[in-house]
Amino acid sequence: MPIDNKKEQEREELHRAIWAIADELRGAVDGWDFKNYVLGTMFYRYISENLTAYVNEGEWEAGDETFDYTRMSDEEAEEAREGLVEEKGFFILPSELFCNVHAKCNNEKATFKDREGKIKNIKDNLNELLEMVFQHIEESAQGSESENSFSGLFDDFDVNSNKLGSTVAKRNERLAKLLDGIATMNLGSVKDHDIDAFGDAYEYLMTMYASNAGKSGGEFFTPADVSELLTRLGTVGKKKVNKVYDPACGSGSLLLKAVKILGKDAVTTGFFGQEINITTYNLCRINMFLHDIGFDKFDIECEDTLINPQHWDDEPFELIVSNPPYSIKWAGDDNPLLINDPRFAPAGVLAPKSKADMAFIMHSLSWLASNGTAAIVCFPGIMYRGGAEQKIRKYLIDNNYVDCIIQLPSNLFFGTSIATCIMVMKKNKVDNKTLFIDATNECIKVTNNNKLTPKNIDHIVDVFAKRDEVEHFSHLASYEEVSGNDYNLSVSTYVAAEDTREKIDIVKLNAEIKEIVAREQVLRDEIDKIIAEIEVNA
Repeated sequence: MPIDNKKEQEREELHRAIWAIADELRGAVDGWDFKNYVLGTMFYRYISENLTAYVNEGEWEAGDETFDYTRMSDEEAEEAREGLVEEKGFFILPSELFCNVHAKCNNEKATFKDREGKIKNIKDNLNELLEMVFQHIEESAQGSESENSFSGLFDDFDVNSNKLGSTVAKRNERLAKLLDGIATMNLGSVKDHDIDAFGDAYEYLMTMYASNAGKSGGEFFTPADVSELLTRLGTVGKKKVNKVYDPACGSGSLLLKAVKILGKDAVTTGFFGQEINITTYNLCRINMFLHDIGFDKFDIECEDTLINPQHWDDEPFELIVSNPPYSIKWAGDDNPLLINDPRFAPAGVLAPKSKADMAFIMHSLSWLASNGTAAIVCFPGIMYRGGAEQKIRKYLIDNNYVDCIIQLPSNLFFGTSIATCIMVMKKNKVDNKTLFIDATNECIKVTNNNKLTPKNIDHIVDVFAKRDEVEHFSHLASYEEVSGNDYNLSVSTYVAAEDTREKIDIVKLNAEIKEIVAREQVLRDEIDKIIAEIEVNA
């Protein structure tokens, strides 16, 4: 697909403008903390415009071309509440739409009724108004099919936090600036899915916040280039998939890559993910909405995937993509129930308590469909360490589940310089071999990090798809070769790095040294003559 340079330029200009606004708004608030306010406000604007566009379109098609939901009275709009919650999953009163709250946030005379019916000035009580609006949006979904998608969605948007300011007046001033800033973002129409500006702006802001926050932000975010590689690996030869799943979904960027690569309608049943961190869980659900994924097409849960998985009724999954946390602690054999868990029992051993990496691998394999592919970013240590991890590797290789191991370049991720790997697993392999790819040089340097270019990704995926042998890049190892290496899955064991050192011609070098020594002797003789002459004439 050719790149539209004009559109790409517009996109870059929009990104610069968005970051300038976000950076200015942030002020003294730490970027990674403040992202909840920027992204939460962007989400508020999006669902307001999304609902408005939906209602307006219906009325225009019915013949009322002058209809505008933003100007409708709350009393009239109430009549449509039930139908809209059923169709869209939520409801917002016209007076509580983003554009109407923003229009009045700096108006000294504008008022609203609080929950107790008291009339209050909006400018001086903006925090209270926003809190009430967000509660109303969440409450509108209660008792409906969309309740799980909206419940607690604004929990991290704390309008009374000291992070926004030490006094109510200062908080309201910053909240008003926040509404102003998000309102000026040129995000286009919510119906213009070709640009997908809201979703794109979300991804951009998450990337910028993560890169500026170091480890605190980076551990929750998989860069777009790595996400694309994982999804491309998982969808080779496919035009559509049934379900996409990520057992450690973070902010959801990996789940949504399938939309970009295959198209929105190509994910037929939906998106499933689990995330243990509640703040990131809320961001993930917001991300789904901003990418125009309906509430009935995603199920994101907040729990510990290894101990309390939430999607038993939804597995197996045709595409599993994940970047689980590296070498975190887990219950392991401290919990006597886990060795009999159907996800972990087949290997006959549990991942070490101090390193849960292999537990995520076994969980993903267990929930992988027979026609599916799992592509998982791994800490390199699990490929060669002994003990329980070696026994799990033996189980994976003996049962022919490991399709490919890819060594990635270092410094691809925010917050860590580790050179990670990707393990690709399948249950329907056509051969009993494992492909090893050394992609350590497939990158370019961008500021402080390395980055996979489209060309790098194409090269890796092409060799993966063809299962090619390429000198110094890939090797297709037989079962006997891998088992003979004690089930070591390190790429360096199978792919010899190219020797880029300059070859030295020893004979030529000795001749050059001999010549240099002879010239040195001539120079010494000349110097001795000059010194002798000086001494004679002195």
